[in-house]
Amino acid sequence: MDIGFIGLGVMGAPMAKHLSDAGHTLHTSLNRSPLPDELSSAAVKVLDTPAKVAAACDIIIVMVPDTPDVSRVVRGEGGLLEGLRKDTLVIDMSSISPIVTAELATLVNEAGALYLDAPVSGGQVGAKAQTLTIMVGGPQEAYQRALPLFELMGKNITLIGTHNGAGQTCKIANQIIVALNIEAVSEALVFASKAGCDPATVRKALMGGFASSKILEVHGERMINRTFDPGFRIKLHQKDLNLALSAARELGVSLPNTATCQELFNAASASGHSEADHSALIRALEGMADHEIS
Repeated sequence: MDIGFIGLGVMGAPMAKHLSDAGHTLHTSLNRSPLPDELSSAAVKVLDTPAKVAAACDIIIVMVPDTPDVSRVVRGEGGLLEGLRKDTLVIDMSSISPIVTAELATLVNEAGALYLDAPVSGGQVGAKAQTLTIMVGGPQEAYQRALPLFELMGKNITLIGTHNGAGQTCKIANQIIVALNIEAVSEALVFASKAGCDPATVRKALMGGFASSKILEVHGERMINRTFDPGFRIKLHQKDLNLALSAARELGVSLPNTATCQELFNAASASGHSEADHSALIRALEGMADHEIS
């Protein structure tokens, strides 16, 4: 198929490559960044605007950082709405506001096209390995149409609800759990290290017990080895927790530990680590303990 893919960043580039490797023809429009090395100009047709991408494609995938970015791609000047054809399927795989998602879906539907919100979890590692978790909101017919493409990019694919915004709501819940787990692993390793234990040995022991988790396995190792090159940046997790806390206020729900994690991310970001992997949250706790794990 002719597939539009807008947003060829850390996550988007490997996701798009899987589609290209499967034989699909990709179309994109670039903002400031050049075409990623893994996607040659022979594999991707670069057009001037999202509107021109929409005019050329049957399915369009958007994978950009934040709510304003998706809004600009869809309804901004030269946006998708200016070029959408009838029955085109727009799939937003970014992590954004469920409320804005519903607004954008309405605009796309009014143009005679279909809309899915399908945010992902798994980071750059999952994007490269085709093992992303994909959480989908939108009509069943649109989901079935998109499923063969989702299967090229992920493994755990779930239609959360048939209303737009359901996928984004699930992704926010995911980000709450991930943040709290990163915070818990950080606290445990700082505590153990300052008490005189080797954090690597502590992590190894905990991996065999009830405290075992993917976060302890992957991010615990990052914390110990000080490898904070971004798989998922702190500033993006801050964005996701902002969405969680904003939605919680509207729903009348208290998220006390999510708020605490956001403050720790804020502290790490203020110390110059906003571009680091979100496992670098441990730096905020190390600062308060005046102790770097070793």
